[in-house]
Amino acid sequence: MREDELATQVVDHYAAVHDDPTVRVEEPYDADGRRGVVDVYVRLRAPERVDHVVELKSDAAVRRATGANEVLRQYRRMERYFHADPAHAIRPKLRRTGPGARFLLCFAPTPTCVYHVATHRTLYASVEATGRVDDVPAVRTVAFLTGLDGDPADLGFVSINADAPFGSDAFFEAVPPDSRLADSLDRVDDEVIGPDGSD
Repeated sequence: MREDELATQVVDHYAAVHDDPTVRVEEPYDADGRRGVVDVYVRLRAPERVDHVVELKSDAAVRRATGANEVLRQYRRMERYFHADPAHAIRPKLRRTGPGARFLLCFAPTPTCVYHVATHRTLYASVEATGRVDDVPAVRTVAFLTGLDGDPADLGFVSINADAPFGSDAFFEAVPPDSRLADSLDRVDDEVIGPDGSD
């Protein structure tokens, strides 16, 4: 799958499951000269503002990258500087009960991406699930997208940096049966996929 196809699926998902989300594709940021572009930016009100900042990785992006370090550098740069741009600044609120920002690094559920993540699983698992944007709680998710062939409302993900690291029993239990991700896992060598595979 191409990144524009993934972006379309993500945009359709937010439109299907949220009332009046603000959704922007290829959203630029500029924090004192530190510029970049995020694949999808979504602003929700629930009732306080919650930003979803999404970086998508397809086969082409994984092949172009020099390795997992480059992918994570781009993700970390997005996380560090997106809200430092005054146009995207987010502030703490006393009545906020949950995270104000969610940073997602989402891989296509393809054999190429599965192989890439499997061989760099330790680096991706090292991304802490919780963080902060100044004084605003944030959540970080590294995951495979799932539900790409169904209703946009059913789009989901299987996280690899939380309680179910790649290759664990919990990870395999979270993979939807008969999904693109399940098929891709079947198509990659068991020695790479299994719990003893490493980077």
